[in-house]
Order: sequence, then structure tokens, then C-alpha cells
Amino acid sequence: MPQNIERLQIVSLREVWKNEAKDFSSWLFDNIEILGETLDMNLTAIKKEKDIGPFSADITAEDENGQGVIIENQLEQTNHDHLGKILTYLANLEAKTAIWISSNPRAEHEKAIDWLNERSRDVSFYLVKIEAYKIGNSNPAPKFTIIAEPTEEAKAIGEEKKENAKRHILRKEFWTKLLEKAKDKTDLHSNVSPGIYSYIQTGARKSGVVYVYVITNKYGSSEIYLDKGKEYEEPNINKIRFDYLLKHKKEIEKVFGGKLNWERLNNARASRISFRFNESGLSNKEKWNELQEKMVDAMVRLENATKEYIRQLE
Repeated sequence: MPQNIERLQIVSLREVWKNEAKDFSSWLFDNIEILGETLDMNLTAIKKEKDIGPFSADITAEDENGQGVIIENQLEQTNHDHLGKILTYLANLEAKTAIWISSNPRAEHEKAIDWLNERSRDVSFYLVKIEAYKIGNSNPAPKFTIIAEPTEEAKAIGEEKKENAKRHILRKEFWTKLLEKAKDKTDLHSNVSPGIYSYIQTGARKSGVVYVYVITNKYGSSEIYLDKGKEYEEPNINKIRFDYLLKHKKEIEKVFGGKLNWERLNNARASRISFRFNESGLSNKEKWNELQEKMVDAMVRLENATKEYIRQLE
């Protein structure tokens, strides 16, 4: 004979726990292992309504390593007030894990928790949805679902973003100092603002030709970059222009006062002529001053050596 199969029914949380603080928090405090199983954590409840100045954390707990855990409950949609409370409790209790439980997590707050996990090396944030179900006339049973949690990938992304931010700050500082030095020797980049990228450039009074400063962790460079655009690939005007300048290599290098790197870049659309300083780069801050002076000097000589030939380009 076929077995009777009941339908799983969702139950209003307010039917199960009428009052969030008195009923739900008290139940969770006594049954915290259910939450721990969902999070794959061994949680021990410590205190309900832990006072923190004029505020109180719903539940404080410890994980299996004895690290502090704060739990904030909402039998409603997540809001900014509770997010602010979580951060306040973490700062004051120096906890290592924050668990935010809600019946209706907003997508914006899910992104906020992901953002916090990316940027926090020492604290883990969880956003957990709480629901209740029953089968037939059974007692209701809670169901916790993880909406957002810390991951190794998120931490790695966060570290990468931090490193990028550091590089952006360093580059802007480097370009600020270089442009200060340059303005006393040439007005070539006088209308350029220091940026966060690995290069700054200015036009060479010929469309598709720019004078470029480049900085990486390992080297600095002063360059001419030829890139007229995709619509000029057939025939490739950049290669035509490069070849014209290359015909005058001897005269250009004589005025420049040294050998240049002539990079036709046959497998790319653009071409480049550069003078590179390999002895230091962005990571050698103690050598910035010397490198910047050399790069500016090379740019002045590069412009003087090429401007008449650039003027004659198609």
C-alpha cells in the first residue's frame, strides 16, 4: 500500500515566537547547537542581552576556539539599524564572528555582508535566514539558511583589493612628485593631473600619437605610443608611422643622446618607442627622486628628438 506523504507547510514566525527578544532569543540561546550545525560551528551560548553601554547584544557566544561570537536577531526584514548594532557590538566586545539572523534578508544587506567579509581579515560575518515549517499537525521546526558567509575566495578578493588600493595611492603620489619636477623643465604634461594608473600621457600634437610616462614595481619608462585606433588597422597606420620614424632612427637617437627601444609590436595594433630605467620602480620609494629626474630628462630629450618627425607623419 502506498504511504501517505504530507505537504511541507511554512509557518509564520510570529506564530512560533510571538516576541523576538523574550521568545526567539530565549529559544535560540537554549538551542544554539541547531544554528551551529547549519554554520558548521560548535557554538556555546554565554549570555542573553549583553549590555554594551546603552545597547544590548541579543546573544553572545563562543566558538570551539574560545573566540567571541555575537548574534543579532530580527524576525523581520533586515535594516540599517541592526547592521550598525552588529558593528558596534563587534568593536566593543572584540568578537571574531558576527551572525545576523533575519526572516527577510535584503539583497543590499547581503552585499554589505559580502563586502565586510572581503575587507575583514580577522572577523567573519554571516547573514542567516530563519524560517519555520511543519508537516501536517506536527510541531513547527526551524530552518536556518546561510545567505552570506566568509569564504577563502572573498578573503583573497579583499586582499587583492587592498593591494590595488595601496598601489593606487603610491602611483598618485609618484605622479604628483614627477609632475612637480617636470613643470620646471617642460610644459609637455602641464595639463595632466596625477592619476592612480600605471601611466600618464599627453598628446604629441598628432592624432594617435602620445608621449607617455610609465611606472611599474620594477621599472620606469618614457615613451612614444602610436595608436590611431581600430578603424585604422587596414592598412595599419600605426605601423606605417612607426616605420617612417624608424627610417630616421639614427638622427633621432643622435639628438636624444642614446639608444632607444624600437618596438614595432607586430602582433598588436599599436607600436612604441621607449627608453626604460630598469634599476628601480614604484616599489623602491627611496629611489623615486632619482628615477623621476631621469624619466623627466628622458621625456624632454625624446620630445626634442622626435617632434619634427612626428609633425611630418601622415
